[in-house]
Amino acid sequence: MGITPPILEPENWQSALAAFDWQVEMGVSDWVQDDPVNRYDLPERLERPVVDSPARSKPAPEAAAQVLQVDAVAVAQKAADEAGSLAALREAIAAFDHCDLKKGARSTVFADGNPTARVLILGEAPGREEDQEGLPFVGQAGQLLDRMFDAIGLSRHSADPATALYITNVLPWRPPQSRDPSPEEIAMMRPFVERHIELANPDIIVALGNTPCMALLGEKGILRLRGTWAQALNRPVLPMTHPAYLLRTPAAKREAWADLLSLKARLQAARS
Repeated sequence: MGITPPILEPENWQSALAAFDWQVEMGVSDWVQDDPVNRYDLPERLERPVVDSPARSKPAPEAAAQVLQVDAVAVAQKAADEAGSLAALREAIAAFDHCDLKKGARSTVFADGNPTARVLILGEAPGREEDQEGLPFVGQAGQLLDRMFDAIGLSRHSADPATALYITNVLPWRPPQSRDPSPEEIAMMRPFVERHIELANPDIIVALGNTPCMALLGEKGILRLRGTWAQALNRPVLPMTHPAYLLRTPAAKREAWADLLSLKARLQAARS
């Protein structure tokens, strides 16, 4: 059974805009046209061609070359390796056209915070608010993240690397309806993630959720992994539950606080 939005007065454009946003959230992707479309009709150009000779059945070299699939991971690796700075990496990711998520996203969400920070937070992918603003963790989950790390003296707005945060995601583009990234998408973007971490050169990585754990550790199961220090890219990694999960499961905030205290203790030990 379909869901019908309320009838709107034509002059009430604010309500019309709200209804449009509502339809997007419901997953509407195709609009009803004036003329009906029969999806079972086949165009005449798809009729089976007549082959006169074996020579005609062989594709031309140019056509055969187009059939070959591009190794997107190799292309990403080459582009990441050639990026000599964070600015160059941002441009390389923005120019990468082999991930279909880019086609449906408004923004390429690169990073936020202090790139010289000792702590790098790696999230999963942008949500709706992040896609609109072009920055990671700006929605409700991002606001909770800021409060969590502020409680141990860390902030994305700090100019001091010792108290600053640098925040990025495995995927720079929002998946449709904010679904979980696929293994293929994670593998495709992993070269950019690894180069991003290499260029930012943090002392510690905090992996928020399953997607960063898959990208860095090759594992998933964040409720099992959280709170246990691991190693990736020659750096300590602390898996933590994503703030979005904490919003849905407030009881898990106690474990998240324990993880934050573990991070704080690690940073203090490194200073002494």
